[in-house]
Order: sequence, then C-alpha cells, then structure tokens
Amino acid sequence: MKSLVGMVASNKMHKSVVVTLDHYFLHPVYNRFLKKTKRYMAHDEDNSCNIGDQVRLDPSRPLSKKKRWVVSEILKRAKIYTPPPQDPLSADGTTAPSVKS
Repeated sequence: MKSLVGMVASNKMHKSVVVTLDHYFLHPVYNRFLKKTKRYMAHDEDNSCNIGDQVRLDPSRPLSKKKRWVVSEILKRAKIYTPPPQDPLSADGTTAPSVKS
C-alpha cells in the first residue's frame, strides 16, 4: 500500500487525527468533475498536528477499530489564528466606567 497526502480536519482526540483526502473524478453521464472526500483516522504519536496541516500518512497494522494509518511527516504547517488581545473598551467604543469608593 502506498502513502497518502491529506489535510488534518480534526485533532480533538488524544494521539489521533482525522485526515481528509479529496478526489476529483469525471461523471460519466453529466460530463462534470465532482469532488469526493474520504476521511481517515491516523495515529499522531506526538500530538503535533493542528487543523489545516498537510500531512503524509503511511499504512500500519490496525491500531484500533478505525485507525490503520500513521502520520509519518507534516509537509506544511497551517497558520494558527490567535485572537487579538481584549481592550478595556466596551462595544460602543467608550471606556468602561470606573468605580469610586
């Protein structure tokens, strides 16, 4: 079996990721290209994959009921969104009132 290249869709499980692979094919009747998506569960030993990373999967022995693949390398890291720091401004743009005692 050969290795697969796909995108990480979920990393919520401990030492496991869900990787999606897109496959385009020509419909025989409608003569249009369609996209099919297949999801694979893979073992990530270091918990180093994030959502959006492009990874290479290698086949392995069955590790669980659904896991038959291992993440061999991360080909491309995804940009991780970090929200901007919260300002002490309220929604209307004014500062929060101070309380004097």
